Amino acid sequence: MPETKESLLKHYVPYQLKEGEEYMNEAQLEHFKSILNAWKRELMEEVDSTIHHMQEDAANFADPSDRASQEEEFSLELRTRDRERKLTKKINETLERIEDDDYGYCDSCGVEIGIRRLEARPTATLCIDCKTLAEIKEKQLGS
Repeated sequence: MPETKESLLKHYVPYQLKEGEEYMNEAQLEHFKSILNAWKRELMEEVDSTIHHMQEDAANFADPSDRASQEEEFSLELRTRDRERKLTKKINETLERIEDDDYGYCDSCGVEIGIRRLEARPTATLCIDCKTLAEIKEKQLGS
C-alpha cells in the first residue's frame, strides 16, 4: 500500500521562522503549497491503489462467508476513500485560498492562525480559540 499522511509528516521539514519575518510571505506560502500538494498526491495514489486492488481481488466466492468478508473489506475501503475524497476537496479549497491570498487567517475573527497550527492541520480555517469555541458550542448543541 502507498504511504499515508503520516509518511508525509515524517519527510517534511518544519518551517524555520526568521526574526522579523512577515506572516504568510512567499516562502511560507510555498512551504504550505508543497505540503498540500504532496498530501493530495498521496491521496490520489491511494485511490489508484484501491481501484487496482478491487479489480485484482474481486472474486465471486461460492462460500457466503468469504463473499461477505470481501464485501465488508471493500465497503471499508470505499468509506475510507470517500473520506479521502472529501479531504482532497478541502485540500483543493485550501490551495485556492493560497492563490487568492486568503490563507493563514481565521475565517471567524481574522487573526493569524499560526504556522505551527497550520503545519499540524494545513487545511485549518479557524484559529485555535475560534475552533475551541466552535467545538464547545457543538458539544452543547449535541447534548
